[in-house]
Amino acid sequence: MAAKPHPPLMKKHSQTDLVSRLKTRKILGVGGEDDDGEVHRSKISQMLGNEIKFAVREPVGLRLWILFSAVVFTVMALMALAFPNQLYEVVFDQEQTATSISIRLYGGAILSLSLILWNGLYTVEKVIIQWTLLSEACYFAIQFLVTSITLVELGHLTNPALLLLLSRVFFLTVTLSYYYHLGRRPKKI
Repeated sequence: MAAKPHPPLMKKHSQTDLVSRLKTRKILGVGGEDDDGEVHRSKISQMLGNEIKFAVREPVGLRLWILFSAVVFTVMALMALAFPNQLYEVVFDQEQTATSISIRLYGGAILSLSLILWNGLYTVEKVIIQWTLLSEACYFAIQFLVTSITLVELGHLTNPALLLLLSRVFFLTVTLSYYYHLGRRPKKI
């Protein structure tokens, strides 16, 4: 008996076979809507989640504000470190009688805060941006209180000191408003 020749083997192209693809996707559990109403294109995206939901919706001008704050803090820190007596004279309109070490320590603290602000400028994580803004707001509130108490103890209010107090209130208000808007949950559409 002669052997029957076998027909040539045909490979099944499951990528073009629609029924096979649908069955495979159903078995994997992708392609349909999940509990959140999201349609995942692959098992990997289903496991990792959708990165869009983790994206931060930043208020308008937030990065510009953090950049401005980082520059101002850096300049003030360098001024306090390099020229402590002149900085004191500008703010309090009188010559400093004590050593300049306290102002230099103040400059070091401001430089540390400026590094936090520079880091907050380049991050995309919402929590780090919030902590950066909260650190800045705490600084402005504490500086406002300390400067106010010092001016009351000295007994005179100079124009530069008044300008400093008003600027601290303004900066505190702007920073807290960004902090508030960043922490709000976005409205579902």
